[in-house]
Amino acid sequence: MKIIDTHIPDIKLIQPTILTDSRGFFYENIHAEKLRAYGIHMPIQQENISRSAQGTLRGLHYQIAPHAQSKWVHVVRGHIFDVAVDIRPESSTYGQWVGVHLSDENRHMLIIPHGFAHGFYVLSDLADVVYKCDAVYHKESERAIRWDDPTLGIDWPLLDHPIQLSDKDKAAALFQP
Repeated sequence: MKIIDTHIPDIKLIQPTILTDSRGFFYENIHAEKLRAYGIHMPIQQENISRSAQGTLRGLHYQIAPHAQSKWVHVVRGHIFDVAVDIRPESSTYGQWVGVHLSDENRHMLIIPHGFAHGFYVLSDLADVVYKCDAVYHKESERAIRWDDPTLGIDWPLLDHPIQLSDKDKAAALFQP
């Protein structure tokens, strides 16, 4: 397992060591001891699974304290562009974002700590995304930022057809720097 820093040091990209043979493959999805060696402590309290069609954009979502969530995101089927936005006002990377391709082919995972908004865009026909969270969903603490906020300037790799958004995401607020 390789743990890679992104340009926002708190966002970690995980590249698992994949063992393959004629039967298929095997890899460690989570290894607490290896993660602790990198200062990552994430007790899982909830696991979510979503299936989304091509062109679906989910996000940018987050929960406010005291119900903020860290997320461990990976794709078990398909291909997404996954984004985390630093929304911590005291951070030197406030308002910056990290975007990575996660797929069932590269098997990369992204760790997103508290203080980040999260979203993804589906590039394949379908995508099954699993995200493990260190806090349970709390509806009253849920917030969203517009995916196309001009202040953030996220460079989504959009396909040439309409974006599918939930009503909640259509009504999301602009980022307030």
